[in-house]
Amino acid sequence: MTVTKGESAREGADGKDGLTGAATGDGYAPSERRLERERHKRARARRATAIAALSTLVTAVVLYLVVVNAPGWPRTKETFFSAQYAREALPKVLEGLWLNVRLLAVCGVAVLVLGMLIAIARTLRGPVFFPLRVLAAAYTDFFRGLPLIINLMIVVLGVPALRLQGVTVDPVLLGGTALTLTYSAYVAEVFRAGIESIHPSQRAAARSLGLTNRQALRYVVLPQAVRRQVPPLLNDLVSLQKDTGLVSIGGAVDAVRAADIIVGRSLNYTPYIVAGLVFVALTIPMTRFTDWVTARMDRQRAQGGSL
Repeated sequence: MTVTKGESAREGADGKDGLTGAATGDGYAPSERRLERERHKRARARRATAIAALSTLVTAVVLYLVVVNAPGWPRTKETFFSAQYAREALPKVLEGLWLNVRLLAVCGVAVLVLGMLIAIARTLRGPVFFPLRVLAAAYTDFFRGLPLIINLMIVVLGVPALRLQGVTVDPVLLGGTALTLTYSAYVAEVFRAGIESIHPSQRAAARSLGLTNRQALRYVVLPQAVRRQVPPLLNDLVSLQKDTGLVSIGGAVDAVRAADIIVGRSLNYTPYIVAGLVFVALTIPMTRFTDWVTARMDRQRAQGGSL
């Protein structure tokens, strides 16, 4: 019997399909060695979880005993952890927190815009832009070196003393301006690092396609730079979220100032603890989101994905 070349090829393909089906079909059973490795991994994971829980419990118990057995604990408990003053302070602190949230929203946008403009100014090429680069560098050096609390005092207390016509003396606006000035210097350096991390070949390829320097920066460089710098930008946003409480030094009634008013009247410091816990509760979700974004970008980078 004569077998043609086409029939031989079909039979070979059918044979390969049969072998593949036998290897990956429903009848597949993992080897005993693999099952043993999986059981060992599960046992190690359970043991590690149990050890972590036990060590955490022991640490918490030790810290609790050290604190409650301290000689001054009764007085400290009454002064810092009074349930009565906590109930009194919580509504007023939450009312003042709304000001902090609004400051975060407005200052966050202003910081991103101003920081991007400063970063672009620092990365402009050509001798004609040298004065602009010097001014941008001087701005970042000055406000990164100036403590935020001093900057707030200068702006909030110094600007009204000038008695300039048409210039606001609202402590909320002045405090927000001081926050924007300081944080835009930090964010500008974050953006600049992202811009300079883009390989020059990207800009050269854009120019070879007919894009101008401005178009290459807008459509090629900046999108990649911003994506790469998302985690540090979110970290700066978390810091800004906490530092909005410093505007209280100018008299703005935010969460910190609301707690301070109650403390001044009662001489009990529990409202400060309440305000601190409220800020922590506000900060934790953003921190966890930042960690998630960072881990996601690290996985994409490890898998060769785009950033």
